[in-house]
Amino acid sequence: MPTPNVRVMIAMLLIISLTSAVRGDDAVPNDPPLRWWKGNIHTHSLWSDGNDFPEMIAEWYRSRDYNFLALSDHNIMSEGMRWMKLSAIEKRGGDQVLPKYETRFGGGWVEIRGAGDEREIRLKPLDEFRNLVEDRGKFIMIPGEEITDSVKGKPVHMNATNLTALIQPLSGETVGAAMEANLRAAEDQAKRTGREILVHLNHPNFHYAITAEEIAHVVTERFFEVYNGHPGVNHLGDKDHPSIERMWDIANTIRLGGLEAPVLYGVATDDSHVYHGKQGSRPGRGWVMVQSRYLTPEHLVRAMKAGRFYCSSGVSLTSVEFDATSGNVKLAIDAKPGVQYTTQFIGTKKNFDGTSTPRLDKDGKEINATRLYSADVGAVLATSKELAPSYQLQGDELFVRAVVTSSESPADPSHRDQLQQAWTQPFVPKPTR
Repeated sequence: MPTPNVRVMIAMLLIISLTSAVRGDDAVPNDPPLRWWKGNIHTHSLWSDGNDFPEMIAEWYRSRDYNFLALSDHNIMSEGMRWMKLSAIEKRGGDQVLPKYETRFGGGWVEIRGAGDEREIRLKPLDEFRNLVEDRGKFIMIPGEEITDSVKGKPVHMNATNLTALIQPLSGETVGAAMEANLRAAEDQAKRTGREILVHLNHPNFHYAITAEEIAHVVTERFFEVYNGHPGVNHLGDKDHPSIERMWDIANTIRLGGLEAPVLYGVATDDSHVYHGKQGSRPGRGWVMVQSRYLTPEHLVRAMKAGRFYCSSGVSLTSVEFDATSGNVKLAIDAKPGVQYTTQFIGTKKNFDGTSTPRLDKDGKEINATRLYSADVGAVLATSKELAPSYQLQGDELFVRAVVTSSESPADPSHRDQLQQAWTQPFVPKPTR
């Protein structure tokens, strides 16, 4: 017969065994370390103008090691009862959309009614299908909306991430007024619900609708898309319009050099609509990497508001460090064998040449476009070929940001001559007193 001490040890081992069985290997740690979480916050489904079911889209991202995905259909949230004709679905995505859906999720999940031309498929709301695709500590869904507005024919689109309710576009007399109105609506919802909501401006070069000056002066907008994977958003600009990166530097120079306004952060997104191999805005082209302890919407949004993220179209960074006191920036590139990397530190100095001139058409008339600025704005301040590039701010910079470009093309490029890149957020020197 076991002694009392042996019986106590057996009991303790049994308790530990049972506790481990209940907790499993995925128990939430009580003090998790900071880590990088990969996500896309601009995504479309059959709920608006995408061509696949939201569960299938979520599964695409989940199975490719994304950690979070925000559905952001145009002026609608995936909630309530919604049926869609099969003919309309097939017109968008082809005759394999339904078979692929049934193969992945089974006939017991897929709901079909009617016959012939009246055959309809039910679109599942987020609250219903998220239980199928989410995986604690690995992959979560976040509700969102693309607030699809316009001003005098100009598209003004803004994504709101982590909403509780739909925001109707409010428009305005100007692009700036429309942006401010929609930002206020999101802020009102955040205050009313006690929820962290992030709003970012989408593809400003889409139809060349929004200028860098307009972005700069809406100082309550803290985020915009520095990279959008849709091939139709004019990422590179043209002879009359600057590239999106150039607009970023102009906007931040205006904000920090004249308005004493908060810095503008950049995000990268897919703006995905197409999921069946057709040409268009396909998934997997642009994403954000957010540094947070927890994979929850609130912690992700807070981290982004604090600037603890970078964006990518293929390049991965293992660390991004900035000491505001010393002004030292340090990066570490997660290098692939045989691939070369070039890091440019880009910024504007406080004594920059601030003159600008309007852009003119062939008849000499001013066009509605971002003005021409000197080379001092968004200048290349240093270049490095190292895998651990660094930059020492001198204190005379308004801001400095880093862009890392690899020698490797993306698997699915969105524009000509594209190479994989990563963009840090702008680093701002600590004010001196």
